[in-house]
Amino acid sequence: MHFPFQKLLTVTLFLILTINSPSFSSPFFPLNNVTLYGDASFTTNSIYLTQQRNCSSNSPSISAIGRAFYVYPIRFLDSLTNNTASFLCTFSFTILPTTPSCPFGDGFAFLITSDVDSLTNSNGYMGLPNRDSDMGDSFLAVEFDTNDNHIGIGVKEVKFLASADVDLKSGKELTAWIEYKDSEKMMRVWIGYEMQIRPFNPVLATKIDISNQLKEFMRIGFTAKGSAVYSINRWRFRKFGLLSSQTSWDRQSDEGDCLMCFPEEIGEHFSAPHHSKSLLKLIFVYGGLAAVVTLVVGILAIVSVFVLRRKKRDGSRGENEGQMCRLQGNRVPQRLSLSEIKSATEGFNNERIIGEGGSAVVYEGDIPSKGTVAIKRFVQGTRLGPSHIPFNTEFASMVGCLRHKNLIQLQGWCCERNELVLVYEFMPNGSLNKILHEHSHFAKFLTWERRLNIVLGVASALVYLHEECESQIIHRDVKTCNIMLDAEFNAKLGDFGLAEVFDNSRTRDATVPAGTMGYLAPEYVFSGVPTVKTDVYSFGVVVLEVASGRKPIDECGVLITDWVWDLWEKGRITEAADPKLKGRFQKNEMDRVLVVGLSCVHPNQEKRPRMREVARMLKNEAPLPILPPKKPTVRIQSVLPEGCEEIMNCAGKMEDSPWATPRTHFSRN
Repeated sequence: MHFPFQKLLTVTLFLILTINSPSFSSPFFPLNNVTLYGDASFTTNSIYLTQQRNCSSNSPSISAIGRAFYVYPIRFLDSLTNNTASFLCTFSFTILPTTPSCPFGDGFAFLITSDVDSLTNSNGYMGLPNRDSDMGDSFLAVEFDTNDNHIGIGVKEVKFLASADVDLKSGKELTAWIEYKDSEKMMRVWIGYEMQIRPFNPVLATKIDISNQLKEFMRIGFTAKGSAVYSINRWRFRKFGLLSSQTSWDRQSDEGDCLMCFPEEIGEHFSAPHHSKSLLKLIFVYGGLAAVVTLVVGILAIVSVFVLRRKKRDGSRGENEGQMCRLQGNRVPQRLSLSEIKSATEGFNNERIIGEGGSAVVYEGDIPSKGTVAIKRFVQGTRLGPSHIPFNTEFASMVGCLRHKNLIQLQGWCCERNELVLVYEFMPNGSLNKILHEHSHFAKFLTWERRLNIVLGVASALVYLHEECESQIIHRDVKTCNIMLDAEFNAKLGDFGLAEVFDNSRTRDATVPAGTMGYLAPEYVFSGVPTVKTDVYSFGVVVLEVASGRKPIDECGVLITDWVWDLWEKGRITEAADPKLKGRFQKNEMDRVLVVGLSCVHPNQEKRPRMREVARMLKNEAPLPILPPKKPTVRIQSVLPEGCEEIMNCAGKMEDSPWATPRTHFSRN
């Protein structure tokens, strides 16, 4: 089997370069990013905006003024459309008195200004421009006032104030989060002692349209005035919602640079080119950690199989070229920091949980650059079978090529401090399972037309997985719990934690069956060999479930497949229709869908259609199969591998066993 070396190298470098480097003591690197003015100076670990001053009762206090600004202008405003960027600024700071006899002074501010040079002539409050001056400078400031221990948002004409719930003069390191969402015209400020987790409630939130205060390009930085020492220790700024300028100086800020970071944070936050050599050196020196190596090797093995093993195709690929699976640079999902994940979930707050199972817990979260998302946090050490690690499989599958309108899309990921997290698009209508079976008052929204559209969407997704990707993908866990519904009730198939990837030439060995009882094909239960017909069977159960509104196994233990086969045998198959539809469907459509469902759950896998045929029959583009008058009986010989009996008989709840998969609903219901 030929493995393209260039692609393997790309995947390897991507995964290795995004793993955290261990911590060690060394100066940080703001020198190329930040320009200092006035009394500001660099130290080993921070920027001092002001210097220590000697003052006593016999001599007047001297207020120093210092400023530090990011070296490049940032594009905040589209001059043609007047669209304004949203942003998130995070920084850590310390305020220290010089001597007990010295007053602290005014304080400091985070400043967005159109003209840094004009500030050199300003001696205003906190070193800000004078609001009553005639200068044409546009500015926005978030002020940290040490005199009154309050935080304010100030523009040239107006100021909003709020008391801080922490002591700004405590001498402890504090962290501030400043967020502006242009879609809401809302600015929020949080402050706390804990650097990793943003507090739930902001200390200041106000409606403000900053577009009138901004010019197209602005500078960002800090200004301080007083006898105290104002120290900025870390600083990160991210801009969202505005197309990147073609100007080179704006390119860096759009990516969300960590403008001031310690070396251990550079691998997490910083992407500037002049650090690439340092990163590589750190990786090779400290890359011997067993946990990191194990994780990288595990992910690489699966990604290599998924992405790099190519099957031969006859003829030209022509128009199908764009549909083939590839690992392209613009398709690699964004890596997120653990602090962003914790902020989005309020520190993995239990009230945010929207789904959980044996291998993962899913939270609803809010990430400024992505909006509302579903955050899937994997349980450490989870394995479904002897060699199946759900995070590795799912990450590799989603990164590999899964781009289809009926597949849940991966938007980000995090691998940090023993936490494994995948971030998916949020599906507001939840899982098909919950609407069908748990929230009966929502079932009225599942009209027959929507139900038919749902099964067509899932069929399209499975055709893509089975026939249109370079390597054939067997989902192995098609069920209503893993079918999500967007705002328009369009279906999206998710949860690839059990997916298997095959080349046509690969021998398929028997494994421990994985999936959910009621959806498992009989030959798969006995043989342990997954095929496309395994997914077809599971899809058939879903079709019968959607049409009838019944669960795969009811309270009395009756299988839905047996129940519908029985109605077919009696010539009364239409009676399987969901009573909640109240007859609002066309009989010929209902019969067609139920017959297609029965053909998919045929006990003999050789008699089941392929998914492309299934999709055509559902659309009435192909004739229906001729079903036997009653359910056939098929004898199947078990060929399960050695040792599987011990695994299948393991103690624990059902969702902890290889038979069940996480109920990852990606929504709040």
